[in-house]
Amino acid sequence: MKILVTGANGFIGKNLIAQLKNQNYTDILAYDIDTDPALLDEYAEQCDFVYHLAGVNRPKNPDAFMRGNFGFTSELLKALERHGNKAPVMLASSVQAELNNPYGKSKRAGEELLLRYGKDNGVRVLVYRFPNVFGKWCRPNYNSVVATFCYQIARDLPIRIDNPDTILHLVYIDDVAAELIRALSGNETHKGQFCTVPVGYSVSLGQLAKLITGFREQRITLGVPDCSQPLEKKLYSTYLTYLPEEHFSYPLKANTDERGSFTEFIRTPDRGQFSVNVTKPGVTKGNHWHHTKTEKFLVVSGNALIQLRKTDSDRIAEYIVSGEQPQVVDIPPGYTHNIKNIGETDLVTLMWANEPFDPQNPDTYYQKV
Repeated sequence: MKILVTGANGFIGKNLIAQLKNQNYTDILAYDIDTDPALLDEYAEQCDFVYHLAGVNRPKNPDAFMRGNFGFTSELLKALERHGNKAPVMLASSVQAELNNPYGKSKRAGEELLLRYGKDNGVRVLVYRFPNVFGKWCRPNYNSVVATFCYQIARDLPIRIDNPDTILHLVYIDDVAAELIRALSGNETHKGQFCTVPVGYSVSLGQLAKLITGFREQRITLGVPDCSQPLEKKLYSTYLTYLPEEHFSYPLKANTDERGSFTEFIRTPDRGQFSVNVTKPGVTKGNHWHHTKTEKFLVVSGNALIQLRKTDSDRIAEYIVSGEQPQVVDIPPGYTHNIKNIGETDLVTLMWANEPFDPQNPDTYYQKV
């Protein structure tokens, strides 16, 4: 199948083409503003499906809206018609087509032209009125508030909010690409005479800013997003793509002494605390117990002896564990426990506790195993 994609170098175009290739659609006819115009006629003759994503968003002259959003659509459809090519055509329109501003009028004109073309020629046409689309590779300070907020906040630059109660309607680029690929096989999602992305989100401008600002602060608090919330998960993935490359990494505080080190990695209010514990050869750490706190130990490098004893018993349970054969050892409440490096190299253990450490309520009591 030969697939023509106009606006191939744009935000939606780049993401769609990448996902098409991931799904083994390799015969892609990519057309963009800097493509040789003569290729449009050639592609219009060859293609089996058209993703018409090209358009004008913010021209210097308002007249360019109609030329870019209506005029080029007319050129494309005339080329298809000239070759008698009845390939289905998908059009990327906008919810602003309902408005009477220059951009909305040009989008609506493009829609009407395509719908009339489909009716006159017996061609399947698909018009998508997209709301705000967000995700990786979107241009900041252009036409996406999400991209702008992510870019500015990632660089500690100020953001502008005129009305924090303004409600935004968002769709995520991967959900857009998935819907458009379904359209290839006739499984598009209809909403009246238009098509739609079935997964969408509504959020206030103020809440959006709060979420994205929170992602920046999590590097200090060691928090992570609530990935059970789809919008938060997708916004966080988007935010990371706007970090300057020199800021991909960030330091952690290592608590170090002669026995080794203990470094907290992630701290969450509902999923506990994740840490890395390094123990020098021959050193034993622990010898304490908890009333409610639970832990998991996972040795990833070195060899260890983990001992546990119920506080009112003399019987000791022992586990010899190694990074070469990973296994988790659960530490139940009411059991005093320790971990000893029985190897000749540093022992590295990933540790999880079901609650972040609270110095005001440590729930930790010394008692040798």
